[in-house]
Amino acid sequence: MDEQNLRLLYVLTDLVAPLMAGYFLKQKHIISDRNINKLIRFNVVGVYTLLSLLSFWVLPLNRELALIPLYGFLFILFPGAIGLVLIRRFRNYLDKGAYLASAMLANIGTLGGVCAFILYNEQGFAYAQLIGTCQNIMLVLLVFPFAQYCYMKQHREPAPETEKPSGKGLRKGSRRWDFIHMFFSWNQLSLVGMLAGLLLHGLGIERPQSLAPLFQSLVHFGAWTAMLPVGFLIDFSRARRYLKYVLDLAALRFLIVPAFIYITSRLVFDDQVLLSTFLILATTPTAINAVLASRLYQLRVDLAISSFIMTTALYLLLVFPALFFLLR
Repeated sequence: MDEQNLRLLYVLTDLVAPLMAGYFLKQKHIISDRNINKLIRFNVVGVYTLLSLLSFWVLPLNRELALIPLYGFLFILFPGAIGLVLIRRFRNYLDKGAYLASAMLANIGTLGGVCAFILYNEQGFAYAQLIGTCQNIMLVLLVFPFAQYCYMKQHREPAPETEKPSGKGLRKGSRRWDFIHMFFSWNQLSLVGMLAGLLLHGLGIERPQSLAPLFQSLVHFGAWTAMLPVGFLIDFSRARRYLKYVLDLAALRFLIVPAFIYITSRLVFDDQVLLSTFLILATTPTAINAVLASRLYQLRVDLAISSFIMTTALYLLLVFPALFFLLR
């Protein structure tokens, strides 16, 4: 088995294995919901923040690569715009939030990075991380706030006119409090890591070489801390109920978005490796973060899991194998 084929094992070790481990822990009642919530929060607040710091510290900011992260926002904003139209058929805001998160967020950083590495080594992986960085920014700036908004819209009950709050201070549960909490919470701490990394890079402080192995280890560790809770949350019987509501996401993820990215990217870039990597990333399935965001903000987790299971199965069984033999 050559080195390129051997890298296919990363899909099993970093994606399938933790997913199965989480499902096993749930079935055997070895870990509680409370501890899973703690692991999710640790991943979002701790691992994401440290990975953001280390990756942005060495992010190349020259003119040639400047267009890649700018263009990368289209990977999230384009399906998000379509998702905003499609969520109109849902009346429940918990469904709306989970569906839009599933439409916007693709498994770029974890699955896309591994698949790009399999075909194009470190160069493909680096491109995936640049696009994944754009998604992380959109995660904390758009997805988390929208998820919080959907939760508040679904659960808030208007106060009776006889119980209007008095005073002008900031009160928990008030509109000002909800607005501030929507954009400023511990879930957005990774933005601090991004800004800190950019500051260190801008000051000309080089990242120590000794941190490179730490970063690589954190990538694999982050995959496990992200995938294991998803495996724990999977309930096939409940997710099956929402399958009919997410089938159109297969067309969005595997046809509409790749076609849009392929056509528009060829108008901007010439590097064939970059273009092929874009195609790999544009076809990635619903992201783990869609499930985690739904869990964090108590949206319709089963809907996000249904999209995750369906699109991931199609990607691993059909889409990526086809791309692997087409692009290698």
